[in-house]
Amino acid sequence: MKTIDPTPVTDELEVLAELVHLPGANIIELGCGSARLARKLLQRYPDSQLTGLEVDARQHAKNLLAPQERLHFVAGGAQAMAFPDASFDLALMLKSLHHVPIEVMAQALAEVARVLRPGGHLYVSEPVYAGVLNDIVKLYNDEGLVRAAAQAALDSALASTPHWQAVTQRWFDMPASWSSFDAFEQRMMRPSFADHQLDAAKIARVRAAFEPHCGPQGAQFMRPMHVRLLRRTTA
Repeated sequence: MKTIDPTPVTDELEVLAELVHLPGANIIELGCGSARLARKLLQRYPDSQLTGLEVDARQHAKNLLAPQERLHFVAGGAQAMAFPDASFDLALMLKSLHHVPIEVMAQALAEVARVLRPGGHLYVSEPVYAGVLNDIVKLYNDEGLVRAAAQAALDSALASTPHWQAVTQRWFDMPASWSSFDAFEQRMMRPSFADHQLDAAKIARVRAAFEPHCGPQGAQFMRPMHVRLLRRTTA
């Protein structure tokens, strides 16, 4: 039965901490972006360490300019990781699995299984393809196909290999806000890892959909999220 938490989640680290053991863990985040959650996690758990893998060269370069104790940044994609077998206790994919090219999603999940220790966990958090914010985003970046492919890749990995066991799933809303459309455009429509082929007409359509949601505090949305927790088996 699908159960949606009625209370919005403002800090996903709280969800993660409920589901897995974080103290003393050796963690890898695949597609770490700016490593916002990773930095907070290491502050809260001073005996843990985390490796952030990032395929976007520009973001990786920014990460290297902001070092933090016990946080290691590595350039690369999830489908080919230069780590020994059974290196990590936990792997995180936070809104990143759908960014892995569809043709190598299965390979990426196989690599995650390889680098996780038996009994380790894979925490996958993906935006649900629904809601007001999604309706705005799909005007310039329709992720329906890749979001569905990410879920299908997890289903296939669970069904076709002995390496994974499903543990639990969670659905919840996360607040998302921007001070203005200009802030939304810079952060969401012009990421360093993608070219959304923006032109004046496309920007105008997105602006027209976005600005009715703006108020004195900017634009406030709820983004529905789906978390799946898998366990690396001993097989």
